[in-house]
Amino acid sequence: MSTTSATAAPGPAAPAPATELTMQGFAPPNVMLTTIGLALASFMQVLDTTIANVSLPAISGNLGGSANQATWVITSFAVSNAIALPLTGWLTRKYGERKLFMWSTLAFVIASFLCGIANSMGLLVVARALQGFVCGPMYPVTQALLLSIYPPAKRGQAIALLAMVTVVAPIAGPILGGWITDNYSWEWIFFINIPLGIFASTVVGRQLKGRPERLERPKMDYVGLALLVLGVGALQILLDLGNDEDWFHSTTIVIMAIVAVISLVVFVVWELTDDDPIVNLRLFRHRNFRAGTAAMVLAYAAFFAVGILVPLWLQRNLGYTAIWAGLATAPIGILPVLLAPIIGKHGNKVDLRILATLAFMVMASTSFLRAGFNLDVNFGHVALIQLVQGIGVALFFMPVLQILLSDLAPHEIAAGSGLSTFLRTLGGSFAASLVTYAWSQRTAVHHAQLTEHIDATSPSTLATVAQYGGGNPQTGAFVLDRLITQQAMQIGFNEIFYLLGFLFLSVILFVWMARPPFAAKMGAPAGGGH
Repeated sequence: MSTTSATAAPGPAAPAPATELTMQGFAPPNVMLTTIGLALASFMQVLDTTIANVSLPAISGNLGGSANQATWVITSFAVSNAIALPLTGWLTRKYGERKLFMWSTLAFVIASFLCGIANSMGLLVVARALQGFVCGPMYPVTQALLLSIYPPAKRGQAIALLAMVTVVAPIAGPILGGWITDNYSWEWIFFINIPLGIFASTVVGRQLKGRPERLERPKMDYVGLALLVLGVGALQILLDLGNDEDWFHSTTIVIMAIVAVISLVVFVVWELTDDDPIVNLRLFRHRNFRAGTAAMVLAYAAFFAVGILVPLWLQRNLGYTAIWAGLATAPIGILPVLLAPIIGKHGNKVDLRILATLAFMVMASTSFLRAGFNLDVNFGHVALIQLVQGIGVALFFMPVLQILLSDLAPHEIAAGSGLSTFLRTLGGSFAASLVTYAWSQRTAVHHAQLTEHIDATSPSTLATVAQYGGGNPQTGAFVLDRLITQQAMQIGFNEIFYLLGFLFLSVILFVWMARPPFAAKMGAPAGGGH
C-alpha cells in the first residue's frame, strides 16, 4: 500500500497535515487571474485535438508525406492522449495537482515547439504523440484546481466555464487552423501554443504556490500500465484506421482488435484486484459517478457524431469548402458562451437532472430536424439549427459534470475527472468511426436500391443521359450516377440523424438514475488516495 505525506503553506511553525478542510480553505491571491490561466491551458489543449485536421494537405505537401502518413498526425495525438488520461489519478497522488499542471503545460509547450520545427513526417508524428501524452492530465487537473479555488456557491460557474471551453475549442480548431495555414504557414498552428502555455503555467504556478496538497508514494503498477498502453493503444488505432483499412477485412485491424480485447479485459480484472492500481476503477462504486459517466459518454458520443457528420455532409453533398463548412457549423458555440455564466450562477437552484433532460430534448429535436434535410437546404437553415442546438449544449455539460463528480470524495475528483474524460474521449472515437462507416454503408445500400428502379434501355433514361451529357452518353451516365450517389448519401445521412435523436432521448434515463445532493462533497482540491 502507499504511504501518505502532506505539504502545506510555508510559515514559521511546522506545517500541519493537509486535511480536506485546510485544502478547501485555500484561495489564490487573484482568483480571476488563476481562472484565466487554467481556462487558457484547457482551451489550448482541447483546441489542439482539431486544429491540425484541415492543415493535413499542407503538412503532407510540405514534408513530402502521403495522405495516409498525414493521418498519423491526428492518430498519434489521439492514441497517446487516450493512454495518458486514466493515469491522472496516480500522477496527482504522487506529485499533486499544482506541480502536475505546471509540468504538463510546460511539456506541452516543448512538444508544440518540436511539432513546429519538425522537418519530416516521422518527426512530426513523434512530436504529436508526445504532445498528446503530456497534455492528457491537463483537463482533469484543471477541473480539480478550478473547483478547489471557488466557494460552494460558485462552483457551478467554474464547471460551466470548463463546459464552454469543451464546446468552443473543437469548433474553433478547424477554422483557426485553416486561417493560419492559408495566411501564414502550418507551423504556426503549433507555435501559438508557446506563449499561451508559458503564461498559463507561470500564472497558475505562482498563484497556487503554497497550496496544501495531500500527497502519497504510490507503487508503480507496471502490469496495469503495460496492459493500459497495449489495450488503449490498440483500440484507438483500430478506431482511427478502421474505415481506411476496411475494418475486419484487414489483418492489421483483426490483430489490433484481438490485442485490445485481451489486454483490456485483463486490465480491468487486474486493476480491480490490485492493492494499489494505476487506474482507480473502484470509483464506479459511487452511484452518481456511474450514472453521470454513462450519460456523459453516450451524450458526448452523439454530440461528437453530429460534429463529424454535418461538416462532412456540407462538403460532400452541398459542395462547401472546409472554411465555409466550419462557418456554417460554428453558431453551435454562440449560445454556450452567452449562457454559461447564467447557467453556472443559477443552475444549482433547480434539479440538475431537469436541466440535463431539457438539454437532451433540445439536442434530440435538432437531430430530428436534420433528419429532414435535403440537397436544397441553404446556409442560413443549417446555421440556425446549429444555433438552436447550442441551447442544448449550454445545458448539457455543466449539469452532467456536476452530477458525476458530486458523490466523489475531494481527493477522488482528479482521478474521477481523468477517468470520465478518458471514457468520454473514447466514446467520441467510437462515434467518429461508427457514423462514418454507417454512412458509407447506408449510402451503398440506397445507391443499389435507387439504381434498381432505373431501366438503362428505357427512352426516358436515355433521354436523361443525353441531356446531362450534352450528347455524350459517357458523360451523361457519370453525371446521373453522381446525382444518384448524392441522393443515396442524403438518405443515409437522414437515417443516422433519426438514430442520434433517439440516442439523445435515451440518455435521459441515465441522468435520472443519479440521486441528489449534487454538490455535497465537491470543493476541496483533489489529492492522492483512494
